[in-house]
Amino acid sequence: MILDLHAHSIKSDDGRAKVKNYCQWISAKNIPIDGFVLTEHRQFDDESDYSALGEQFGLTILKGAEVETEYGHVLVFGVTPALQEAFDFGNIHLALADVIDACNAHGALAVPCHPGRKRVGMSAHLEEFGVPAGVEVVEIYNGGSRDNEDQVSMDMAANLGYRGIGGSDAHIVSHIGRCGTRFEQSIRSEQELVAALRHGAFEAVTIPAAQAE
Repeated sequence: MILDLHAHSIKSDDGRAKVKNYCQWISAKNIPIDGFVLTEHRQFDDESDYSALGEQFGLTILKGAEVETEYGHVLVFGVTPALQEAFDFGNIHLALADVIDACNAHGALAVPCHPGRKRVGMSAHLEEFGVPAGVEVVEIYNGGSRDNEDQVSMDMAANLGYRGIGGSDAHIVSHIGRCGTRFEQSIRSEQELVAALRHGAFEAVTIPAAQAE
């Protein structure tokens, strides 16, 4: 099963894609993914229920978040009401240690994304802050990466012993499914996603057909 673990809809401040349009694009272009995770910036979208839309298009549509820390941007999977009470998702000065601790306490997982990117990626802050404790997984393939950013991410993951995921970081419809994560097991919920990322078999993948669009 391949899921794109990093996508943004119009719920994000810079997102220009409606979720239904993502689904239509995946279907029309035969993009080989089985679903995606909406990781809206600095928030968790409590309002939206995409289960009917997912059923209509045969896709798994899950929700997460993308928050901001001193180490750069971090995806959060497995968001619960208790986790939302643990820290302010809208705070752009979160401490990564606090985010990781809160996620561990509430059955979620914090995953630094595009870590090879300048300023908003984890690798840019290692010299200043050191290697953070508690990171298990990082995003090594990002559909919005430029130049050698993904290579920097992969090198960092290899050097520090992190497992890697992939996500498109789509903000417009045609970018969905550029990168993804292949799981050996089926993923149908945010809880199953967290369990698979912590203990399951998975690998980051790029999807050239989607990149060519």
